[in-house]
Amino acid sequence: MEKSTSRQQFAFGLLFGLWLTCCVAQTTPSSRATPTPTSAPTPSPSPSPKPVTDRLKVRLAGYPRKHNEGRVELFYKGEWGTICDDDFSITNANVLCRQLGFVAATGWTHSAKYGKGQGKIWLDNVMCGGGEKSIEFCKSRGWGNSDCTHDEDAGVVCKDERIPGFVDSNVIDVSIILREEVRLRPVVAMAKKRLPISEGVVEVKYKDGWAQICDVGWSIKNTRVVCGMLGFPHEKKVNKNFYKLYLERQKNHFHIHSVACSGTEVHLAACPLEFSKPNATSTCEGGMAAVVSCMPGPLFMQNMHSVNVRLKGGAKLGEGRVEVLKDNEWGTVCDDRWNLQSASVVCRELGFGSAKEALTGARMGQGMGPIYMNEVKCAGQERSIWNCPFKNITSEDCQHVEDAAVRCNVPYMGFENSIRLTGGRTRYEGRVEVLGSDSNGTQSWGLICGESWSPKEAMVACRQLGLGYANQGLQETWYWDSSNVTEMVMSGVKCTGTEMSLSQCQHHKTVSCQKSAAKFSAGVICSDTASDLVLNAPLVQQTVYIEDRPLHMLYCAAEEDCLSKSAAQANWPYGHRRLLRFSSQIHNIGRADFKPKAGRHSWVWHACHGHYHSMDIFTHYDLLNANGTKVAEGHKASFCLEDTDCQEGVSKRYECANFGDQGITVGCWDLYRHDIDCQWIDITDVRPGNYILQIVINPNQEVAESDFTNNGMKCNCKYDGHRIWLHNCHIGDAFSEEAERRFDKYPGQLNNQVS
Repeated sequence: MEKSTSRQQFAFGLLFGLWLTCCVAQTTPSSRATPTPTSAPTPSPSPSPKPVTDRLKVRLAGYPRKHNEGRVELFYKGEWGTICDDDFSITNANVLCRQLGFVAATGWTHSAKYGKGQGKIWLDNVMCGGGEKSIEFCKSRGWGNSDCTHDEDAGVVCKDERIPGFVDSNVIDVSIILREEVRLRPVVAMAKKRLPISEGVVEVKYKDGWAQICDVGWSIKNTRVVCGMLGFPHEKKVNKNFYKLYLERQKNHFHIHSVACSGTEVHLAACPLEFSKPNATSTCEGGMAAVVSCMPGPLFMQNMHSVNVRLKGGAKLGEGRVEVLKDNEWGTVCDDRWNLQSASVVCRELGFGSAKEALTGARMGQGMGPIYMNEVKCAGQERSIWNCPFKNITSEDCQHVEDAAVRCNVPYMGFENSIRLTGGRTRYEGRVEVLGSDSNGTQSWGLICGESWSPKEAMVACRQLGLGYANQGLQETWYWDSSNVTEMVMSGVKCTGTEMSLSQCQHHKTVSCQKSAAKFSAGVICSDTASDLVLNAPLVQQTVYIEDRPLHMLYCAAEEDCLSKSAAQANWPYGHRRLLRFSSQIHNIGRADFKPKAGRHSWVWHACHGHYHSMDIFTHYDLLNANGTKVAEGHKASFCLEDTDCQEGVSKRYECANFGDQGITVGCWDLYRHDIDCQWIDITDVRPGNYILQIVINPNQEVAESDFTNNGMKCNCKYDGHRIWLHNCHIGDAFSEEAERRFDKYPGQLNNQVS
């Protein structure tokens, strides 16, 4: 159908307004106070006045461009605006790129190379010194004081390398659109009460209400796009006759009269649309309001999950670093050419909708091990990322600082409406209160018994609240007693840690709490970021050996319980203990430093070894038989948690010497060499046979991490009484029973004999 020029302009204007409104809504909570601008009285440069609320938001926009380049736009006084290129320099570009999470700038552009912006030109004659944390601290004419036009909009080109540990980038892609602009309105009474809502009349936000879409020419491709943006991976046919009877009795306002999606778009606003004319009659001749039906993913209906793709390191459901499985080993995806189409294929494969964001630069933390894919080019219709064209890469092509990640559209479940925190100093902490109903159906807030409350339950509570990770789970909250709620309504809560809400965890049918006073209720401290420790599995395999160590050299080790129980009956100082020794290199690949829960005032001094213990148990070392029973064990107190070494560009922060701070910085690792005390398992009493060597870091989950599933390592172990072989060492859930059976046929690497 041909459109007139005026009709095209009108449609484009409304569409652009929808996109821009969504982007602003994405980045400016309604509670944010409006900053007050201060214009410079003269054109001479002066420091830009600092917005009085949160950090200044910056984004890269324009077309065509890559993710690390674009027109610079600043969000100030509730409005996005640009920077004039007068006096612009590489120094200014460096400040902006660092503010966006990149390590530096490689160049800058003038004369609106990435297209002309809209709205205000916020800054002009900007002159930075180079050390500023934000462009707002550089000298300029002042906010809104400019003699430029948008033909002079400045842009930057940033080095495609992220600042290690940079928390959530400021980069805001113009294609990010809030799904709250589109909804499904169910018409059946029962469907209105059931979440997620997967079927109903499609409605779009219009003025102060909601409007419908005429379904003349509506295709299954349109339905796929609507389902994807609402968090559903697939679409299905709908009974239009049922809805026709209902809709004929309703008054409809049709805001959109034609939709022509290709099926790969991530939002309805990205499809060609024809809007109704102002003051036109809101009819839909030959049709009715569009209705769609979507199919929920496996998390919302008990089906199987994808076994070849997973997300790691994300704080919320449906986000994380993309990892793919190949030859029984998980690896990552390089971010070259990573876009919303490829990200959407991953999201749908995992049972979510289309992608909200395609994240680059290891925004969800760096992975370990192989990088399997580069330059992934999905069309958007593929069933799996493995069906998309991609390049096999070498270590020279990509590093883990380029690991790709996604944020997927997830169905709205309303879990956050039945939980709240009270009494905390910030919205991220407090006493946990949940909404429950009595026998009469009356809803009221109540407390959770803190007796069995652990980090796993706290993880679920923080996820349900939408507040990221659990920093701590607390069993006493007397210092947060700020509400009139005193009744315990839940007890015996036991979660696996993967649930979306506390209601999905096991708990007592009848409340049973020995300490029923309100001060013994459960509490949490949540955080946007967390550490993530992973063991270097190949190094264990490369360094393992057996040593017969004389008892007279093991007094300190015995004092720290590093020997098996039978050592107490040995004829000290004569004889020896047989030790299985190896090195442990523990990397922090998360987005926050790993620090002991206990402050240094409570660290324990061990005079024999001359060091402080900051954690009672940092690592478990176990030798298991085929039934999973321990036949020998060791444990490692974190007597010196420090940065042994770091990846390029990351500085060490923790050093044990002189009672220094202990911890592991993001991008660094702590190395426990095979030749230090307690870095072993005492296998003196172990008979020859086939075993499993198991190592678990942070076994009591005493310190918060974004992912506990990668804290364990297992190796097949063959011991003949003199020598030991290790084979198939894998982290976490990559270890398989099939590999264990194969070990008998292929013993693998021969390691050092008894020394």
